Amino acid sequence: MKLFLRDILFIFLAALLISFLIKTFLIRSFYIPSESMMDTLHVNDRIIVNLLEPDLVPIEHGDVVVFTDPGNWLLGTEKPVQQNPVVAGVDAVLGFVGLSAPDSDDHLIKRVIGLPGDVVACCNDFGQLTVNGVPLEEPYIEIGDRTKATEKDFTVTVPEGYLWVMGDNRYNSADSSYHYSGDPDAPGTAFVPVKNVVGRAVLVTWPLDRWTWLDNYPLVFRGVDAAKG
Repeated sequence: MKLFLRDILFIFLAALLISFLIKTFLIRSFYIPSESMMDTLHVNDRIIVNLLEPDLVPIEHGDVVVFTDPGNWLLGTEKPVQQNPVVAGVDAVLGFVGLSAPDSDDHLIKRVIGLPGDVVACCNDFGQLTVNGVPLEEPYIEIGDRTKATEKDFTVTVPEGYLWVMGDNRYNSADSSYHYSGDPDAPGTAFVPVKNVVGRAVLVTWPLDRWTWLDNYPLVFRGVDAAKG
């Protein structure tokens, strides 16, 4: 009996260790706290994030990335309701092995529109974003009855080591365009450092009826790299 219990304990600890290593180096779970990525992602969707990007796998146009706050982007956002100690404890244990995401509210999630060196502008005569002069036909965005891909007009060059990111819910997303000061020489905190990226969101896992792979729409950004100056 003692040997059996020892083996069970060993298997349990080994499973915890393997889960922790997977969560630390390969994938982990996050939940979506806001509507900024509608209709691609809904509030309280659970997603799987590939942690190999950007350290081992390069970031690409169209990737949906999770990142830490580049500079007061989370300032003024609604704080999560405090959990009771039991629920918080369970959430912490699940978070340790990557099955929960108690720190999701400390992260943001947006779509990568501009990579380092890209010139991103809004908008052309058809209300489209352009990247390096290439207009984007964006099937993933939510703009209601508006005629422009985003509210602000801008032309920016993405600095080395940074990204220009935008929410799919363009008129309800505190993204790069929202934080852009309007002055190309003093853009504020509009750009997200690549080093802040935790990983790429690849899969919606919950609710089950929304289970789906997350596309980065390579055809939308076709020709963008070739057009870079």
